[in-house]
Parts: sequence; structure tokens; C-alpha cells
Amino acid sequence: MGRMKRKSESELIRTELCSASDKEKARILARFFKTGPGEYGEGDLFLGITVPKIRRIIKSHKNIELREVRKLLQSEFHEVRLAALLLLVELYRCGDEMRKKEIYDFYLASIVHINNWDLVDVTAPHIVGAQLHGRDTTTLRRLARSKNLWERRVAILATHYFIRQGDCRETLRIAKLLLLDTHDLIHKAVGWMLREVGKRCSVEAERKFLDQYAAIMPRTMLRYAVERFSPNVKSRYLGK
Repeated sequence: MGRMKRKSESELIRTELCSASDKEKARILARFFKTGPGEYGEGDLFLGITVPKIRRIIKSHKNIELREVRKLLQSEFHEVRLAALLLLVELYRCGDEMRKKEIYDFYLASIVHINNWDLVDVTAPHIVGAQLHGRDTTTLRRLARSKNLWERRVAILATHYFIRQGDCRETLRIAKLLLLDTHDLIHKAVGWMLREVGKRCSVEAERKFLDQYAAIMPRTMLRYAVERFSPNVKSRYLGK
């Protein structure tokens, strides 16, 4: 008899993830991530696995090759794509400059598979933000003007890396481009990043931005942005 074919790394990861699936949790996650007709996550499928469990599963696969990550990213299951993206963050973190650029390019070419807010949020700062900090940020402005919801969210979330380095200028530039965005997920993301500007970088910069734009900002965006302010300051902005 011939030898059994050895499973590829992507197949091993998929097998481990499927073994950890939970049907009831999958149903809960499908509702939470809005997978119904016309919703932002329409048609996405879930295995029902927590993020800590996914991180434990991928721990022994951190030397995975990009071609295997690509196979995982093409999965119909949300958690398999999430595992691929968490692996990509780790590969970026450990790479030299050439490797980081390769992973950054791979990420941008794969945005069609990075199609829910959690997938963006755990990756965009650590790959796109980290790669563009101190470099030309034209790509962020291009993404912010995209018709694709997830590209726009990547643009603003990537600036979280800049904020953590004490630089809020790019966040404010992208926030201005997204001020009149019509999607609630962008309103929340921009408001969150503006709040982070005040928390980690400069409350004066956040207040200056709000003084100029609070009157035209979507209410959700504004509520997220002023969350850490005193009741009196909140009331002043929310009354604009």
C-alpha cells in the first residue's frame, strides 16, 4: 500500500478548527455579525469558535507559508479566515523589512476576504498601519475613498498604529474624509479612533477637531468620540 498523503498546513489548521466547532455558538455569532439578507455580513458562515481558542490552535503554525495562508483566507468560514489573518499578523511581526512589505502587499491584495469588522480590527493597525507609519500614506487616503466598506474601515483602523506612536495627524486626515460616510460601522470606527486620539495622543487635537466638525458628524460617530469626556463637555458637543 502507498503512503498516506501528508496534510498541508492549511488542511491541518482547518481540521483543528472544525474539531473545535460549536453549532449553538455558531448561530449566536451569525446573528451578532449580521449575516442575514441585506446585512453587512450577509452569507458569512461560522464554526462557533472563540478568539482565544483560535489563537491557541494557530500557536504551533506560526511558520506557515503565504500560499497556505491564502488557502485559509479563501474559506467560507469566518473563523478560518480569522485564523489566517492572525497568522499574517504574526508573520509580519517577525519578518524583516522585505518580508513585511511582502505581507503588506499580500494583505491589500486579499481585502476581498477581509470582510467583517473584527477581521479588519485585529489586523489593519498591525500590518497596514505599521507598514505605512513614517512612509507615504497615500494608500490610506485611497482606501478611505473606496466604495468598499471594509477598505474604508481598514483606512481608519490602520491609523490606530499611528496614534500609539503619539502621532494623530493621519487619523484626523482620514476622519475628515469619512465624516459624511453613510455606514454605521464607519461612524463607530471613526468615533472610536477620535476617542483614542484624545486618550493616547492629544485631547486638545480631538477637541479642536470636534469644535470644527461636531455639528455635521453622524450622531453615532460623535457619541463614540465624546465617550470619555465629562458629562458637561459631552452635553455641549451632543447639543450642537
